[in-house]
Amino acid sequence: MPGIHIPGIPHTYLQGVRIMPYSEPTDLAVVACPGGESFANEVITHLRHMYKHRFSLKSDVIAKRYGIEKEKVVQQMNLDNDVHTSDLCIRGNIEKYRPPVFKVNASFTYFANGEFKCELNECIRGKDVYIFQDVENHEEILMNGGKAKLKLSVNDHVMGLLVTIDAVRQAGARQITLVVPAYPYSRQHKKKSREGLTAALLGHIYESMEVKRIITLDLHSREIVNAFAHTHCENLHASYQIIRELAKAVDLTKEDLVVVSPDTGAIDRNKFYATGLKKPLAMIYKERDYSVVTQDAKNTNIKSVKLLGDVQGKVAFLADDMLGTGGTLLKAMEFLHNNGATKVIAAISLPFFTGNAIEQFDEAYKKGLFYRIIGTNAVYHEDLLKREWYISTNVSGLFANVITRLHHNQSLGDLLDNRSIIDKLIKASTPAGGNEQ
Repeated sequence: MPGIHIPGIPHTYLQGVRIMPYSEPTDLAVVACPGGESFANEVITHLRHMYKHRFSLKSDVIAKRYGIEKEKVVQQMNLDNDVHTSDLCIRGNIEKYRPPVFKVNASFTYFANGEFKCELNECIRGKDVYIFQDVENHEEILMNGGKAKLKLSVNDHVMGLLVTIDAVRQAGARQITLVVPAYPYSRQHKKKSREGLTAALLGHIYESMEVKRIITLDLHSREIVNAFAHTHCENLHASYQIIRELAKAVDLTKEDLVVVSPDTGAIDRNKFYATGLKKPLAMIYKERDYSVVTQDAKNTNIKSVKLLGDVQGKVAFLADDMLGTGGTLLKAMEFLHNNGATKVIAAISLPFFTGNAIEQFDEAYKKGLFYRIIGTNAVYHEDLLKREWYISTNVSGLFANVITRLHHNQSLGDLLDNRSIIDKLIKASTPAGGNEQ
């Protein structure tokens, strides 16, 4: 099909605009499950800013390169989008940037017997759909058109996600991507006796429902990825965002900081931080009684704790992927405090804080057992944001970047391996001449 021509604009330019990916992404859609709506809205805010910035940047470059007035370039972009949209035209001023609408209007019903229903109120046929769900959101959620307020369990959220996937598939989506920062049942990834591999089971279910890709945050175990035969799993890391907040909480150039792995399972993660921060690495070794089931923050199966390394007179920094009842972390922080650490700071990618964990951490903070907890906004938790000891770091921009790159078939390399930008952040936090002694 020949391009539409406006006098004064070269035909070669028109051919380039036809594939311009930042103007009107009519086939990118976001469906937010009730639990994931808060995080989806934050990601969408970033998507809007990103598309507007890229549109402005692209129009500036094209106008300068071809010696065309920017107003004509913008008008041509909008004209080309109007020609190629499935609608009669796209709403908005043809002489200005017209922001895309990402979020799909959807209704979610929770029936008295516990069943879910998802209904899409607009067409998504042929679209690249991203379904958001936060399975660890235990705040009150509006359902049934705002008529009901419910606190949903992980199982409720998982079932709601499955129902939504089916609705999106039945509505003719071109491809489906799940955005689940907290992968459900990720701790059930290996067998100790006669038990199931529930993390893999859910993976098989997603795959059978034609889910093409899953975007998650700091997956508890790499073994889960092996459950997929065709579905791709993009495992993101919040290390850059966490180090950015750590640099605000303590002076990395002056404080004597040591990275401490809270257990053997977290050694790789903390080795990454130690390498990035160029700090020494220590480790806490725990002996557990696996015949005992952890009940809450105080009643755990940990019998004894030993330290491999030195924290005397230093700031101790620990990093882990998730925090449930918090008992393991509380014991580790108390142990480091008793071993002479001046400050104890912990970073958690997925801060669940289940049960009475927040109250237990309040008590520990009053005793001076730790200084700060850094967590991400990937898990919605209103109470945490009110705590003096809690620092929330925003990862919605990271997810927005990944979504746009996947949608436009671009590389994720520098987003999945963020060592280079962490190195830049560390150098930026070092004052000029800081290495001179």
